[in-house]
Amino acid sequence: MHWNNEPILRSHWNDAVIKLAKTFGPDNVFVSVYESGSWDDSKGALRELDAGLDRLGVRRNITLSDTTHQDELSARPREGWIDTPRQKKELRRIPYLARLRNLTLQPLEDLSQQGITFDKVLFLNDVVFTVDDVIRLLDTNDGVYAAACSLDFSKPPLYYDTFALRDSNGDEHVMQKWPYFRSAASRNALLALSPVPVKSCWNGMVAMPMEPFIATPPLRFRAISDSLALSHLEGSECCLIHADNPLSQQQGVYLNPKVRVGYNPAAYEAVHPTGAWLSLQHVALALWENRLRRWFTTPFFKKLVVRKRIAGWHDDHIDEQEPGDFCLINEMQVLVSNGWAHV
Repeated sequence: MHWNNEPILRSHWNDAVIKLAKTFGPDNVFVSVYESGSWDDSKGALRELDAGLDRLGVRRNITLSDTTHQDELSARPREGWIDTPRQKKELRRIPYLARLRNLTLQPLEDLSQQGITFDKVLFLNDVVFTVDDVIRLLDTNDGVYAAACSLDFSKPPLYYDTFALRDSNGDEHVMQKWPYFRSAASRNALLALSPVPVKSCWNGMVAMPMEPFIATPPLRFRAISDSLALSHLEGSECCLIHADNPLSQQQGVYLNPKVRVGYNPAAYEAVHPTGAWLSLQHVALALWENRLRRWFTTPFFKKLVVRKRIAGWHDDHIDEQEPGDFCLINEMQVLVSNGWAHV
């Protein structure tokens, strides 16, 4: 899914996708891309990708939509619109993103009805990545997982996708720098460079088995209900999908610390130095910082606010449940003409 991503498409992403298709073989992949209302030349860049995939004989669906954020905001209010603290009705960001992500999954259902299936679904953000990164990700935990995620960086050493990552206990990070986690299980796996058990992750690049996406009913991206969002709560569609995935409990969700991607070339290079990624001094200091943060901070009060709001909502919506409570935070996010905003 792309929006105003021309620079990364032209510099890295297109070429990496072409190389990926060549490596796995044109008959073994299907590429699905949805671009929505960019004002740069993302469409032109994706037409170049389309031409390159066509030369290889790769099956694909590349949709270039002219619908802009402003078009969405000018539409008649429907599901996904709520009354915000700004005293007006606004379009929530997450239902919008979930709807677009689901459009990229539609070809899976169409292919399945034709008897064409694949082993894995690979989700790629607008990141710098290599074929080796993808192969390493697919091999996470010897290929047994409900989801396997990379680590993503925009401004190293801070990791990027804080909205979707939750440790094995369902907690947010204790620090945005390595070793990130409050949970001992997640932290110890990270220290051992083993697949890190988490409740949720996305972080730039994600591999998931195809089966849930073609099951009945199929796994799809979603947002929390508008009625719950009115309590000033929000959760990432990229976290909620793990809460809904029946394989999450059976096969586990893992973050692979050996797979690191970047939202720009400089970030990717910074987390792939010639020598060790982390110096011994950095490791020692970071472990102490993590320990002190665990000793002197607690997620209890933030989680209490969320739990109370969910409980209040449930009192008025007895027949509704929210299985992704660990995804929720005290935020409200809405679409604006040039992106999105907190309200």
